[in-house]
Amino acid sequence: MMTKISILVTFLVLVLLPAVVSGDIGKEIASFMDKHGIPEEMVVLCISALPIVELRGAIPIAIFTFDFPWAKSYIISVLGNLIPVVPILLLLESVAKFSRKYRVFDKFFEWLFLRTEKKGKIVEEYETIGLMLFVSIPLPITGAWTGCVAAVLFALKKRYSLIAITLGVLIAGCIVTTFCLLGKVGGVLAGIALLALATSAVIGSFKRGK
Repeated sequence: MMTKISILVTFLVLVLLPAVVSGDIGKEIASFMDKHGIPEEMVVLCISALPIVELRGAIPIAIFTFDFPWAKSYIISVLGNLIPVVPILLLLESVAKFSRKYRVFDKFFEWLFLRTEKKGKIVEEYETIGLMLFVSIPLPITGAWTGCVAAVLFALKKRYSLIAITLGVLIAGCIVTTFCLLGKVGGVLAGIALLALATSAVIGSFKRGK
């Protein structure tokens, strides 16, 4: 029993901690760019295009730091999050194949693909529909970047992957914006959702292990 509790606690930390860290990274980047005179709209666009942070970090910054209207925050963040999608879908396989000739990059891509394979079971099982759902849940382990990697890893057709990821980003943007507009209530709901997803994942792993 204690072992299961320990695994659950560890899993929750691994899920929740990156969310906190990504928020801090986004704020630091926003502060740095803002101090150097970069327009606020461009700051949000760039932050949303970054891995890990993505729109789940950009939308709160747009709403709470720059006081953008929610619609403006949503549009800029979604557009920014979609910027790297096409280049990753088109180039990742070739870049990985070339880079894996070198040991350090081989280790990185091995870690990246194994991690994505473990997290992207829904993509492997349901393909483009699963890819859309995977991207649409705004967790630290999901998003447009990871979705692109999953699409390449599971050899999904690029045009369908682009549509699925775009729809996923649009949905994720709605979820994050809604939580931001709900304020403290949204934060509580987000915490409950993360807890429920984490608990479900751990329970599922126990069942599969039996």
